[in-house]
Amino acid sequence: MKLVFFGTAEFAVSALRRLAPHVALVVAQPDRPSGRKMQLHPSPVKAAAAELGLPCETPERCREPGFIERIAVLGADALVVAAYGQIMPERLLGAAKRGGINLHGSLLPKYRGAAPIQRAIFEGESETGVTLMQMDKGMDTGDAIATVATPIGPDETAGELFVRLAELAADLAEAWMPRIVVGDYPRLPQDHEQATYAPKIAKEEARIVVASEARREYDRFRAFTPSPGAFLETVVGHVRLSEARLNPASGEPGTLLAFDPVPLLACACGALELRTVQPEGKKRMSGRDFANGARLTQGMTLVPQERTA
Repeated sequence: MKLVFFGTAEFAVSALRRLAPHVALVVAQPDRPSGRKMQLHPSPVKAAAAELGLPCETPERCREPGFIERIAVLGADALVVAAYGQIMPERLLGAAKRGGINLHGSLLPKYRGAAPIQRAIFEGESETGVTLMQMDKGMDTGDAIATVATPIGPDETAGELFVRLAELAADLAEAWMPRIVVGDYPRLPQDHEQATYAPKIAKEEARIVVASEARREYDRFRAFTPSPGAFLETVVGHVRLSEARLNPASGEPGTLLAFDPVPLLACACGALELRTVQPEGKKRMSGRDFANGARLTQGMTLVPQERTA
């Protein structure tokens, strides 16, 4: 079995490790600047490839003719794709005997697109999973080969769900790729009329809207934790939420209801427990320490009405 592995994000690392003995080449997106100093850092997949001793290419555009020709020369049985981050043209998919085989973090046809895990949580889903699919020219529109479903925990964040789905994806890849390379696998066309979409996350979407129902805003917190990070725009500045919980307490949206044991922020139809927060320019701290340091008081308006919608 000879594979070329396309991946960039952490979601793909477990599958790469499982398939490593059969991977002739790893392809990831180029190093990107990150951190306060905006220094270049390798992607999780590139770093894993180096650790595993696998060659890795990082083309700026995978549709470049020269790059596609190099892939074709390898004579791979299949291209395995997981959280790569670029649209792969048909010519590239045709550069391997069985084409492109994608590991997608949803139960297709639901949540096609760039952010299926976050969107499933944001929309209040109680179940999600991973689909192994045959790639075509569309965005996550190819035939399904196999799926595995899993419940979403009521307090599970996207970061926690990513870890679990990555292992399920690795299980699927390890079980199915030996069959796929010899052509022994099913292909079930998706019901396109049932498709939903999961576009990229905009940072502003992570802003907690206290005029909205607490359940909805708790799902927002869970969906965008740890990245890009749910946040509040408050009378004491920008505050990122690191740990929160849903609470049935009620009050005027935007006000602080209590401080024992943690600050409670009222939303519509409930409240959020501010367990761990990070005020702008400061380190992460407990909600109580934040309230004490900012001299917050019970009944005060933390999020003014003009900032709630």
